[in-house]
This record gives sequence, C-alpha cells and structure tokens, in this order.
Amino acid sequence: KEMNKSKLRVRLRNRKICTEVNTCLYLLLFTLVCLGFSVLCLVLIFVLVIVCLFYSVNCHVVCLFVYVDQDINKRLSLPADIRLPEDYLEKFNVIGPALFDQPISRRLRRVSLSEIGFGKLETYIKLDKLGEGTYATVYKGRSKLTENLVALKEIRLEHEEGAPCTAIREVSLLKDLKHANIVTLHDIIHTQKSLTLVFEYLDKDLKQYLDDYGNVIHVHNVKLFLFQLLRGLCYCHRRKVLHRDLKPQNLLINERGELKLADFGLARAKSIPTKTYSNEVVTLWYRPPDILLGSTDYSTHIDMWGVGCIFYEMSTGRPLFPGSTVEEELHFIFKLLGTPTEQSWPGVTSNSEFVAFNYPQYRAERLGNHTPRYLNAPL
Repeated sequence: KEMNKSKLRVRLRNRKICTEVNTCLYLLLFTLVCLGFSVLCLVLIFVLVIVCLFYSVNCHVVCLFVYVDQDINKRLSLPADIRLPEDYLEKFNVIGPALFDQPISRRLRRVSLSEIGFGKLETYIKLDKLGEGTYATVYKGRSKLTENLVALKEIRLEHEEGAPCTAIREVSLLKDLKHANIVTLHDIIHTQKSLTLVFEYLDKDLKQYLDDYGNVIHVHNVKLFLFQLLRGLCYCHRRKVLHRDLKPQNLLINERGELKLADFGLARAKSIPTKTYSNEVVTLWYRPPDILLGSTDYSTHIDMWGVGCIFYEMSTGRPLFPGSTVEEELHFIFKLLGTPTEQSWPGVTSNSEFVAFNYPQYRAERLGNHTPRYLNAPL
C-alpha cells in the first residue's frame, strides 16, 4: 500500500510538472505569435505610410502640373482642353517665375506657342479632303494637341504674288473676332509654299443642311438659325466689321445645331466716316439692289439684305432671287418688291445702269403669298 501511494504521488507530481511545462509552452507560443503579429502590423503600418507619402507626393506633383497647365493656358490664351508637352512643362519650371513676374511680350508669347506646337504642320494630321477652290484647298484634320477635329484651309502661295489679300484680310479680322457664332481661328502655319489656316471643325454648311432635309426644315430650326445668324452678325457690326459675303455656303453648322459665320475673305473693317468700297462683293443671289447698280458707298445693310434672302431660303427651301446676271437679278427683285421710283428711292432715275435696263413698272407683291407654309405660323 505504501508503495502504491508513493507511485501515485510520483504520477501526480509528474502530471503537475507536465501541466506546468505545457502551460509555459503555450504562453511562450502565444507570446511569440503576438510578437510576430505586432511586427507584422508594424511592417504593414510602415508600408502604408510609405505608400501614402508616395501618393501624396505624386498628387502634389499632379496638382502642381494642373495648376501650371491652367496658368499657362490663361497667360497664353490657350484652349482649356489643350495638352501641353512634358518637355515644355519641364522647361517652364525653370522659366516659369520670370514668365509670371512680368507682362508677356509678343516675342515671348510667339516663342512659347512655337515650343508647344503651334505654327507647325506636324502638329496636325490631314484626314479627308473637303473641297478645293481657286486659291485654297480645305482638309478635315485632327490636332495632336487636343485630339479634336479641325478644318485645315491650305492656301497656295505664288512666288511673285505671295499670299492672297483675302487670306490676309481673313486672318487679321478673325484674330480679333471671338464669338460663339463666329468660326474660331485656332492656328496659322506659314511655309514657303503655303499658308495654312486652322479652324474649328463643323460638320456642314447651311446649304448642305437644307439639301439633307429636302429643303424643308422645321419652323423652330428656322428661328434658331436666324437668331444665331443675327447674333453673330450683330457682334461683327458692333465692331465695325462688314462680312460682305453672306450666303448659306458660308454659314457652318455643327452636330449640336450651332450656327457660325465663316469665310471672312471679303470682309472689311468699316471706318467712320464711310469710305468708298468695291461693289464686286457678295454672291449675286444675295447682293442688294444698290450694289447691283454700282454703288460703292454702303454700310451694314449689305449684310442685312443677305440675312433676309437666307431667311426666305430657309423658310421655303428655294432661293429668293436666283438671277444668273445682274440684269436678271434686278428684274427678280423689282418684280417682287416693286420697281423703285424717285419717291421710293431718291436718285435712282438718274442712275445710268437703271435707266439702261429700262425695267417695267412692277407693283410690290406681298411676301406672305410666296411663303404659304408660314402664313399662320407664329414667328
């Protein structure tokens, strides 16, 4: 019995020791696990701190570049969607403070625009040929700076004659005419063989628009186009600029229905008092009768007559006075509006051309009789 009790005590003591050892091992293992987890957490926290610092620096750099982009665009009057080359931005970090501390000179602005890519043919990609005239060819293109579509008007230069006066006139006027209803001149590229004008691209002109809809467009669209035409023309006249060549082919329309005046090759800056101008202006169908009779002293009415003819053409789908000669054009005008007399038009009977044509005495007709679709339409 004593021996069994002794064995039992030894077993209990051994079991107690084993229990204590196991407890210590578990505590040690738990401590190691906690320590490892803590180290892992510290490593993760360190990594997160590094990542956050990296992204914060990048965001600061990006914000700085965006801020620099906006400042450059504002200082150089660039489009908001232009993408400035990285090499130019890097250079700007050096010359930037000097550029902002003083007014930008014409030379510095010209150099900056050239470094960005303006004034270079390689900045634009030709896509399709849109049309060709006596002096110029128009292409559809794309700008590498903005990825937007543009219209490239390529004017051929003759060695003896140089650039046509119409191109010089168009450039000088459009540089100062900035309006939502006037086509925007983006860039000018001058080489030995050509002068390329880069315009904003619009899908079609008013003539093509009328043809696409079978010469019948809704009254609502007629009013929208007429309003935009008058608004753009009002802007020109307030700045003493006469367009002098209004016709559907020179009114461009984009996919959003925005109408813009284009082709300022015959436009002139009107002086006060009025100077003597040429009467070889405006396409025959849209030329007012006093210009047809040889007058060279005119004002804004030369454009307003064209507006009325275009309004009629939008309303009816056909031109108002489709004459093939000056005599026939005047005949159409007098037949509809009445032959002028000395009372209605002082001095007309002494005009040699008017006397030579010897027109019959027509009485004025009511315009509403020629536009039955719009007699009852609210305008």
